[in-house]
Amino acid sequence: MQNFDFEVVMRTWPFLWQGLIFTIEVTLLSALGGVVFGTLLAMARLSSIKPIAWLAGFYVNGLRSIPLLLVIFWFYFLVPYLGAWLIGAKEPVRVGALASCLITFIMFEACYFCEIMRAGIQSISRGQIWAGYAIGLNYWQTMAKVVLPQAFRNMLPVLLTQTIILFQDVSLVSVLSIKDFFGAAQLVATQEGRPLEMYITVALIYFVLCFVLSLMVKKLQKKIAIIR
Repeated sequence: MQNFDFEVVMRTWPFLWQGLIFTIEVTLLSALGGVVFGTLLAMARLSSIKPIAWLAGFYVNGLRSIPLLLVIFWFYFLVPYLGAWLIGAKEPVRVGALASCLITFIMFEACYFCEIMRAGIQSISRGQIWAGYAIGLNYWQTMAKVVLPQAFRNMLPVLLTQTIILFQDVSLVSVLSIKDFFGAAQLVATQEGRPLEMYITVALIYFVLCFVLSLMVKKLQKKIAIIR
């Protein structure tokens, strides 16, 4: 630690900052898309139509059984060819790093958000649903106006906790040489020959951000808790 070079951290910080912004963008957009897609999956899993419930369950359980790193490789290398097949192109479609990451994490994280939302929906009393039907609402209106708002309130702390985990998982895209926060630090560590400075800096920033966010989630959980 006596040889710790703060100068290399300060000099390369603009590059690291770009990587951190990329990581935050992927996290926020993936969380938003994952919640929307996960909610649809949760409703499909709870559907009374058995084929729909079975297909949604197969997708969720199947994708959750595969390591995230493998899913990243799949989407990064297969999406260009899948896009070419869909539009009938002869060459693979060029997909940027951001789009590839978003597709990967939305599809994967939706499985976890689905289970969170399914638990939230099932936590709502059936009487709430029958009350919606009683005032003339159909199934979708009851879900949108009665069930889902209460489910989101109950599950918000858990959803935010999963988002913090997603923020950490985004670092896995560095294996594809994508310049996220960790990938940028890894590149600097290789070029400058200062891995100690880079990895300690990254670890400290991840720790501070995740620790502060965890405290905020805990405080929010107490604030919105419903006293029964």
